[in-house]
Amino acid sequence: MMKQMMELAKLNENHKLLAELAGTWSTSVKMMSPGEAPSTSTGSVNYKSIMNGRYVVGDHSGSMKMPGADGKMKDFTFKGMSVDGYDNVKQKFTSSWMDNMGTGIMTMEGTYDPGTKTFTYTGEMEMMPGMKTPVRSVIKITDKNHHTFEWYENRGGQEMKTLEINYTRKK
Repeated sequence: MMKQMMELAKLNENHKLLAELAGTWSTSVKMMSPGEAPSTSTGSVNYKSIMNGRYVVGDHSGSMKMPGADGKMKDFTFKGMSVDGYDNVKQKFTSSWMDNMGTGIMTMEGTYDPGTKTFTYTGEMEMMPGMKTPVRSVIKITDKNHHTFEWYENRGGQEMKTLEINYTRKK
């Protein structure tokens, strides 16, 4: 059993795929809501490979307009943190997310398609007690300096794209 555990602890090509994201990126964010014009904002993320390449931690920041207590739109500083890895036991990519807009930690599992250079993760979010929403994220690697993140939410049985982030590696 110990021998098998040691084998399962080894790094592989999937861990290297994630480690390639390490670095600092600028982001261009587009949030979509039905019947409204998309809102846009910018930000940045610093991805760092940790634990000898087993995981990649992302420190995300940005600014966006959000309604204040008075209902008027105000500038809001956004902070988020991601931890991504590949679980050799489950043979799946794993992702966790937390930010300053809530207190929960969301987890997702996913796959990678080498033909399209696309990661696809699925999970659920619970913004209010008992109100679980199936979600899906798609990360398309364009090249070593660009990738796109798309976020889809299942609203009333219909999946809708609600977020798109374009990443450009800072030189």
